Amino acid sequence: MAEVVSGFLKTLNTEQRQLAAIEFEDALRFDWHFTPRDRKGLPLKKMDAEQQKSAMAMIRLVLSDEGYGKAQQIIDLENVLRVIENRPADDTYRDPENYAFLVYGIPGKDPWGWRVEGHHLSLHFTVIDGNVDFTPGFMGSNPGKVLADVPQKGRTILADEQNIAFDLLRTMSPVQLEKVLIGKSAPNEIFTSNSRKASLEKIQGISMKEMNAEQKVIFGNLILSYLKRYHVTLRNQQLSQLAKAGLDNIHFAWMGDQTPIIGAGHGHYYRIHGPTFLIEFDNTQNGGNHIHSVVRDLTNDFGEDMLKAHYAKAHR
Repeated sequence: MAEVVSGFLKTLNTEQRQLAAIEFEDALRFDWHFTPRDRKGLPLKKMDAEQQKSAMAMIRLVLSDEGYGKAQQIIDLENVLRVIENRPADDTYRDPENYAFLVYGIPGKDPWGWRVEGHHLSLHFTVIDGNVDFTPGFMGSNPGKVLADVPQKGRTILADEQNIAFDLLRTMSPVQLEKVLIGKSAPNEIFTSNSRKASLEKIQGISMKEMNAEQKVIFGNLILSYLKRYHVTLRNQQLSQLAKAGLDNIHFAWMGDQTPIIGAGHGHYYRIHGPTFLIEFDNTQNGGNHIHSVVRDLTNDFGEDMLKAHYAKAHR
């Protein structure tokens, strides 16, 4: 990772580097969001073709082939929104080149990290003492399923994240549903939004311990649908951490529609919540055809726990 990110920085001129690189201690690395806005960092539209290729190589390195494909398709949905919303080709609100790269610190010199962020894509990587944290990790999709008559028609980028959850919900008995369903209406947004530190008042829903064998397999596949976005090393790292914290303690909770209704429903929301880990999925906007999903580490977002250990070690 240090080699690839350093290679990207070496392609930049002085003005570009001033946009693309900040000190690791700069609080700007916590200022993140997934809505259309002006972004800190160096956007694709201010790079030449070779620099764009170098920037995208950073994403390709840390994601799986499937995850990289999702990232590319999320970016391409800006073109779909331009058509749906009848915006001009040079519109800056729906802009597939308004995805910005920001490097903090010096690659290879701990601590350091980087992010890529734009509409519906916000990926963060922090490297400390040879360890990598990859949260927060946000992916969204508007539309959730492309219904308009465009070349991308029928595209459903986050299909597994939605369909497997419905599969799990359908297996629940009436007694189990009493625990799983924590609200009749789904929220209009994920509860943790773009907070610096993810926090929910309590863990709700049904635990994996209370599921039968079939449900545990489906629930495991649902969790994996998020983790397999990432490089196999990062995926296995998180799976190991979840197992260490106790898989039986991970809960599944649901709000809103219990059947998938695309574009004409009230929407649905679910979360996967354990002692150290949180996934939120919300599909309520645009009649249930606008998805937000996020992976958070409740103790180590932005490498917080790793950073504490690093500085404690340095001051021994």
